[in-house]
Amino acid sequence: MNHRLRPGTLAAGALTLTLALSGCFSSGTSDAASAGGGRISLAMLQPPRSGLSPLSDDAFKLSRWSTAETLVVLDDASDPLPALATGWDQTDELTWRFTIREGVTFHDGSALTAEAAANSLRKATEASPVPRILDGVDLQVDVDGTTVVLTTADPDPLLPNRLSSPQLSILSDAAYATGAVNPVGTGTGPFELTRVDGTSSATLERYGDYWGEPAAASGIDVDFVPDGTARAAALRTGTADIVEAVPAGQAASIEEGLINEVPMPRTNTLYLNAETGPFSDPAVRAAAREAVNRAQIIASTYEDRADGASGLLGPALPWTVDMRDDASYREILAGRPDPAGIDGVKVSLGTFTDRAELPEVAVLIEQQLEEAGFIVEQDVREYQFIETDALEGAFDAFILSRATVLDSGDPVAYFAADFTCDGGFNISQLCDDAVDQAIAAAAQTDAGDKRREAIMAAEARILATDTAIPLLHERVIQGEAAGVTGTARDPRERLLVTGETQVETQR
Repeated sequence: MNHRLRPGTLAAGALTLTLALSGCFSSGTSDAASAGGGRISLAMLQPPRSGLSPLSDDAFKLSRWSTAETLVVLDDASDPLPALATGWDQTDELTWRFTIREGVTFHDGSALTAEAAANSLRKATEASPVPRILDGVDLQVDVDGTTVVLTTADPDPLLPNRLSSPQLSILSDAAYATGAVNPVGTGTGPFELTRVDGTSSATLERYGDYWGEPAAASGIDVDFVPDGTARAAALRTGTADIVEAVPAGQAASIEEGLINEVPMPRTNTLYLNAETGPFSDPAVRAAAREAVNRAQIIASTYEDRADGASGLLGPALPWTVDMRDDASYREILAGRPDPAGIDGVKVSLGTFTDRAELPEVAVLIEQQLEEAGFIVEQDVREYQFIETDALEGAFDAFILSRATVLDSGDPVAYFAADFTCDGGFNISQLCDDAVDQAIAAAAQTDAGDKRREAIMAAEARILATDTAIPLLHERVIQGEAAGVTGTARDPRERLLVTGETQVETQR
């Protein structure tokens, strides 16, 4: 395989709120941009959990600030494209060679070389715990001139996709000088991370020697604001230019033009226990499937800020939509059994409180199932106290909000974890030879159209069992003040502030 590409009271109340919020934000935000080329103020949902180490989920912050970059990026269809690597070749089923881009410098002034890139990848393979994207991957990293040579123990058609994960960002050697990985001043992106104030704030400046187009804005002032009401108020009052994750309940209080709904690769699904209990009968599962009213759930709990689910994969993967019209897909679903008549069948229904919407969804699902003749007993706890029971099949039904596209940009890992006989997250206790074979076929197919076809065939096989009833696909609400342009609205949540982002008008 070869890949090469060219590169009054109300007023008083508002004033009080504004003054109160000013304590939540770093002093840099008061000097934020009044025109293009100025600074951008950003309010983020979660503070760093691991000191902004790229080997953790904090890596996604670094990529959303355009400070750390990877060898590969993904296009909208999740196909790999060159980034810090200009191209790659697969020389045999286990070996890949990535050519490193010339003329790139790290923020500390050192040059990007094949050895520097290999050093970052080696640090990732040696980390404990290993970054999630490399879980189960035995990867050897070598250097040959200007190329990084990667060898896997088993064939891995998704290796270029894996290298797009922010957890495999390439940093200078200086980042690894101590035990902890330090991203300050060691990335390659259009913005240099210059200061981190614990879990409170971070500061970035335009990097003048960036290898691509220089950033339009002079810098970014980041504040970590876990409170959703405070984030929403920051957008309303102009305290922040860009706001992550505006709560759905706050969206109605914000001027419509300031919020943007981005489909997420996250599906709320009703899992049915195929191994024991009433739902071990496929016809009873079919009755539950027919009882579900998605529109009611979306209108009531999500205030119509979600998408109804016709499959496990949603509009964050737009290529899935038309493929469900394929005759072979419909033929697989046509084999589902007719619903059984239900009269007083008792079922247990579990979910968790950590995602505020799920207990409300459980109430509606209970009502819908009971209208169909089921008798439902709910069990709702914090996730940490219910996960073990869910995975061990203690419930007849379980409602879960599940990320469907993991770090590789590909849903096969999710299918394998949730729906194969040996899957480590198989809440529905499903073990079906046809499903296992379909998922295995998708896993072994190279990235591209053929893999997407295999993925949809696997989805159809899973849905045909009625062990997973997709309810809805979540959206994230991104706030952007008037005059903000050039932001990314990324379903994978890897990008946000880009080199093109700027504030064109005064707040």
